[in-house]
This record gives sequence, C-alpha cells and structure tokens, in this order.
Amino acid sequence: MKIDKKKDNNQYRINEQIRVKEVRIVGDDGSVVVPTRQALDMARERDEDLVMISPNAEPPVCRIIDYSKFLYQQKKKAKELKQKQVKVEVKEIRFGPQTDEHDYNFKLKHAQEFLTEGNKVRAYVFFRGRSILFKEQGEVLLLRFANDLEEYGKVEQMPKLEGKKMFLFLAPKKAGVAKKSQQKIDRERREAEAKEAQAEAPVVSNGLADNAKGASALANLKFDEE
Repeated sequence: MKIDKKKDNNQYRINEQIRVKEVRIVGDDGSVVVPTRQALDMARERDEDLVMISPNAEPPVCRIIDYSKFLYQQKKKAKELKQKQVKVEVKEIRFGPQTDEHDYNFKLKHAQEFLTEGNKVRAYVFFRGRSILFKEQGEVLLLRFANDLEEYGKVEQMPKLEGKKMFLFLAPKKAGVAKKSQQKIDRERREAEAKEAQAEAPVVSNGLADNAKGASALANLKFDEE
C-alpha cells in the first residue's frame, strides 16, 4: 500500500488509524460488514488503502482504494460542485418618473433576462429636483414593472422611497425558462378570440373604427397620467 504522507491531511482515517471493531466496506458490487482486521488484509492484498469515508455510520463505512487517488477524486468532485453553483448577482434597472413606453419595454426585456439567469433585480425610480412631486407616478411604474415580471420573479420588497430613489427588489422564481401564468394564458386567449372576431366582423363605417382607435388612445393616455 502506497501512501503519500504529504497529501495526507488527516481529513480521513486510513489503515491502522481505523481502530473500530468492524467496518462496512462499500464498492461497485455492493457492501459487506467485516472485522476491521479482515478489511485491512483485503486492502493489502489489493495493494490499496482502507479509507474511512463515513465515521458516524454504524458500523463506520470504508472504501478500499488508493488513498492518493481517493483524495484526487474528492478534490475533483468539490471543484465540479463549485462550478455548478450559480452565483447570484443583483442587477440594477433605473427609471425616470416619466419613462416612455419604448424605454420601459427595453428595460423590461433586460429584467426578464436577468431573472431567467437566476439574478436578482433592483429596480428604482430616480427623482431629480422637483420630479419628487411625481413619486406616486414612480410607485405606479414600479408596481406595473413587478406585475409584468410575475412569471419570472417574486417581489422581495415593495416600492419604498429612500431619499431621491424609490426601490423595488425582485428575486428569481427559479432557474430556467419561465412558464406562463394561467392569468396570462387566459388573457392571451381572450385577445386572440377578440382579434378573430374583429377580423370576421364587417366594417360598418369609418366613424366606428375611428371611435375605437380614439378610445384606445384615451385609455393609454389615462394610464400614463396615473
């Protein structure tokens, strides 16, 4: 049995360091409980080491393996596990109290990507000078932002004013592609049915069409003013 003492960091008991009465030896072909002396003899026959990997089990669990190879495998597993761990970052999204629709949708898309990647999002509205008078408008903007991201993230902190900034914190729901909520599925179905009905309906007059466009524009205007 070849043991590199330089690599022996006393993390595991090996060979004669194992002083219990019996041990459970595990391997690719299963496990067996044997007296410790017999386990040591088995390790010597294979020119390998008896390594205790679970001292708190009853009886303690051991493997027969080259100790240097065993330490290398453990180090490799730890490295792979570390690489798989997702590093959560906090991404910032900044708005003005009167952010236009194009800029809003642009930042909404980025927030969706951030949350999908497993990052948190800190969105805030910055009030410059007298724009602090529009703090209610900033709060409405952040609440709309949270609602539009409900499929991707959950609210960790509701809009809160701190100095000249109003913050909203969102955390990702889970890694991977976000699924559509039932609410959005129903909404999309209703919109599709409405479009289909509109396409099949005859055009009565240009006046009705103009009124419909005007009502839609008015609704958008009222939402922006809120």
